[in-house]
Amino acid sequence: MMTNLFSVFDPSTSIYNLSLNWISTMMGLLIIPSTMWLIPSRHFILWNTILASLHKEFKTLIGYKNINKGSTFIFISLFSIIMFNNFLGLFPYIFTSTSHMAMTLSLALPLWLSFMIFGWINNTQHMFAHLVPQGTPSVLMPFMVCIETISNMIRPGTLAVRLAANMIAGHLLLTLLGNTGPFLSSSLLTMLILTQIALLVLESAVAIIQSYVFAVLSTLYSSEVN
Repeated sequence: MMTNLFSVFDPSTSIYNLSLNWISTMMGLLIIPSTMWLIPSRHFILWNTILASLHKEFKTLIGYKNINKGSTFIFISLFSIIMFNNFLGLFPYIFTSTSHMAMTLSLALPLWLSFMIFGWINNTQHMFAHLVPQGTPSVLMPFMVCIETISNMIRPGTLAVRLAANMIAGHLLLTLLGNTGPFLSSSLLTMLILTQIALLVLESAVAIIQSYVFAVLSTLYSSEVN
């Protein structure tokens, strides 16, 4: 019996007092690189098509004038690792690392901080101009500077919380519905299984959407510092 509803997210698996939960984050390193040495399959061609489409879109978001060769690769890698971990968490008995702020904030905070340091050192005047939107009346300028500064500072927090909250919400709903299974009749159990399958399909879509949103917002934040 669960002592706490959120205990399903606790990193509690261990062997010889070694926590093995976070190893799920690194499992992609064992699977993805091997495709480079195989004859191109449908899966490999599909993945290359997705990455090429992401590269074109991120290149447009960053801006052709500001883009350097390979500048979209970090965002494509970010999308890949988040989507892989989101999908991995849908399998039973596999730890969902992206439902923890330790993981999401570790991705968002260094990325945002590096953008800010780069922008304020190299494009100081441009960064000051971003604090006051174009067409703002002179009376409102001090307030707009405060609002823009606060909204800029909470960006890594919103990125991290958005991803973690969406992962937690779906998993909690699946867990709550799954726990009612032993107490239901056979007809209601059939409906429950169909509902769980529908929720799993929805969670699969959320896994892709949230990784895409995280990568796109990171790209937009990087385009503002140039």
